[in-house]
Amino acid sequence: MFFKKIFGATSFAILCLAIYSFLPQTPIHIPFLDSGPVSSLTGVDGQDGPILVVKLDDTTFAHPQVGLRSADVVYIEQVEGGLTRLAAVFSSKIPSQIGPVRSARISDIELLSQYGKVGFAYSGAQRLLLPEIAKANLFDVGANKFGPKFYANDPARIAPYAMMLKAPELMDEAVARGMQFARSSSMGWIFGDSTPSLKKIKSAHISWPASSYDVTWSSDEDRWLLTHNGNQDVDDTGYVLGPSTFVVQIVSITDSIYHDKVGGVTPFSATVGEGNCYLLRDGGYIPCTWSRSTPESGTTFYDLDGSEISFARGQIWFALTAKQPVFTPQDATTSATK
Repeated sequence: MFFKKIFGATSFAILCLAIYSFLPQTPIHIPFLDSGPVSSLTGVDGQDGPILVVKLDDTTFAHPQVGLRSADVVYIEQVEGGLTRLAAVFSSKIPSQIGPVRSARISDIELLSQYGKVGFAYSGAQRLLLPEIAKANLFDVGANKFGPKFYANDPARIAPYAMMLKAPELMDEAVARGMQFARSSSMGWIFGDSTPSLKKIKSAHISWPASSYDVTWSSDEDRWLLTHNGNQDVDDTGYVLGPSTFVVQIVSITDSIYHDKVGGVTPFSATVGEGNCYLLRDGGYIPCTWSRSTPESGTTFYDLDGSEISFARGQIWFALTAKQPVFTPQDATTSATK
């Protein structure tokens, strides 16, 4: 009886192997086993982690900047004198250092409201603006609240272009103080393939009264490479900064009631409402419109037929400007305004 059982089991195993040998040898695909979490902000692999927004200097003296390669989203904003500063949104990755950190502006409050109650890191603010920051729906993790343990000047740089943020340590301290930053989630834009209506270009020039960026498509790296005020925009490691998607968002820029310490009027960039835009991806651009109904709402983007347009997966930069961009067509040697 024992040998009959062994023989029967062996025969069954041989039969199963024979049947299996005739089956198609295609691997079984189980999506949730071979793909990790995807960032809601970029559409690529990454965690929807707590959001830290850092205000960065963007003058020539502040370059090269530190940590921007790890940002999920970067906003370019106009400040006094027609210069620009950056608001960098970090969620999927928090680099060890970020900087140079500079002061907050009134535009930041409305801009960042769409992300929920985020941590907002900055070097300081105008005296009249501090009560507005205190009332805003954000966690104030600025230098005046957290101090030199987390914000310290780089001795190799000249102040005020030297302040660096120890970001992971600040995040840990914020948790210890009971601060629960909003985690990243869908912001209104969507991700997907390119569209046949894409107008191919070599580059685009985006400007403010006293600052400019140029974006040039790299087919080798499949992203836009940035130039800032005529100089290649490299970070402290020598990496050329540049996103997969670059959005020129045309906004209304008006004088606010605030001033800097030398009397310059602080501009306000309105990011609630609607307006025109240009979405740059895959070596071309799509004319578009943007819409945001309330400060708490995300921003949606549509083509000129009213259909939502897709962003390329990867880092995103938004240029908030009142000026139209200038495009260099793919087959031209001189620039043409669109």
